[in-house]
Amino acid sequence: MASQEAARKDWDTYFMDIAYMASTRSRCPRRHVGAVLVQGKNLMGTAYNGAPSGSPDCSEEGCMIVEEYELQHQSGQEQVIKKQRCIRTIHAEQNLLLFTDRIHREGSTVYVTDQPCWTCANMLANSGVKEIVYHRAYKKDSEKVVRLMEQKGILFRSLHHYSPPPQTVMDVQA
Repeated sequence: MASQEAARKDWDTYFMDIAYMASTRSRCPRRHVGAVLVQGKNLMGTAYNGAPSGSPDCSEEGCMIVEEYELQHQSGQEQVIKKQRCIRTIHAEQNLLLFTDRIHREGSTVYVTDQPCWTCANMLANSGVKEIVYHRAYKKDSEKVVRLMEQKGILFRSLHHYSPPPQTVMDVQA
């Protein structure tokens, strides 16, 4: 019995493993992202990033990359930051919100393989979740996302020492 308990995963690892398994459904060549919604210890939904259902995805027709410029203030200096993103895909967090009910999100936790981008963070901030747990950092939006979560009182934490299941890992591009 003691060896079974030693091998048993903690809840964070268990749900993050499920998020990584969901990410394997993505066909995005740049980044596979998975997300799960958990209420208490009950799994309420899973999602991954990809093109809208029935539409060609990036692996079929290529990424639809757009460039954006953002003015950031760092150390009293204004700096223009260039960002690239694909607009063909719906992010995992967005799909999770589209395919789960508000009642299941109230007071829930979202586990997501990657730190949410600014758009997803905004959507999650209004979704009713109380906690967001992620594994990989997304440095492009990190500081402002952390500030937003603090303002909204949403617990926002990274699983720094987490190791995803080997069959779910992909090389992440910018």
